[in-house]
Amino acid sequence: MNVYSDFSHSALKYLKDTEVNIQNLLIMTENFNIHNSLWNLFFPHYSSISNNFLIIANLFNLDLSIPTNQVSTRFSDNDHDSNSVIDLMFLFSGSSGLDNYMIYPK
Repeated sequence: MNVYSDFSHSALKYLKDTEVNIQNLLIMTENFNIHNSLWNLFFPHYSSISNNFLIIANLFNLDLSIPTNQVSTRFSDNDHDSNSVIDLMFLFSGSSGLDNYMIYPK
């Protein structure tokens, strides 16, 4: 499933509120617009929105996949914002390649 959630997190609200029944989901990925120190070591805060996000992923039996190299996935186009990690990948729980991949920056 490919998900884009805007800054008001409408996609996550939809998934939570409608209790979408999707069976046999193997991967959920894309831009979730959620900053959190759990997946971005350089972000100094923990986001309460990420709790709901992780609950939703758990309902689909998905685990957050962390690359072997921690790099930014979104690059700022101005000096006021920092680069960030908002593009994430969740894989079916127990997948053999769960945390065995690298991200190659452009």
